[in-house]
Amino acid sequence: MSFTSKIMQGALAIGAMLPFSVAMADEFEPALQSYFDSEISAWVQDPGFVAAIRASNAMTQGYSAADIEALDQQWRGEVGGSVTPTITPILESDLANHLREIVAQSDQTVTEIILMDAHGLNVAVSSVTSDLWQGDEAKHQETYGVGAGAVHISDVEFDESTQSYQGQISVAITDPETGGVVGAITVGVNVDALM
Repeated sequence: MSFTSKIMQGALAIGAMLPFSVAMADEFEPALQSYFDSEISAWVQDPGFVAAIRASNAMTQGYSAADIEALDQQWRGEVGGSVTPTITPILESDLANHLREIVAQSDQTVTEIILMDAHGLNVAVSSVTSDLWQGDEAKHQETYGVGAGAVHISDVEFDESTQSYQGQISVAITDPETGGVVGAITVGVNVDALM
């Protein structure tokens, strides 16, 4: 078989897989939207979330891109370590405990929750994330970056650690006093639990 034939065969194989992948995403999006409507939308405007994001925004408003990169590198270096001065305040706060309670009460539907400030920096997390800065990802750009009422539903992907299909529902968090968007929240959802 010629090199060109091998390339064409590979392209056909990939093309044959695409409808399945698109069908999977299309299949789960209504279930994720329904879960947002029935569950998540009721608690994303928690006053505690707004207060914590306001406090983080006040602390980080003057941060430069270099400051954020340095913090993100610190976080990444601490993941899996025993000394975690950057991670601990965000993972072990009262608000993080509250996020873990939401996860626990979801009957294995919610897998993680990430609360982010205006920069996309973690404010509180239910479990350790691989990085501190989410500002370069759709979960922040398609919510905080879009404005009040913005909701982003990610593609569904297979999660090796949980051996289940996961989607993320991200929502802009609005300050009820000003009407302005202050941050965002991402909720990881085990879509197998929705079906």
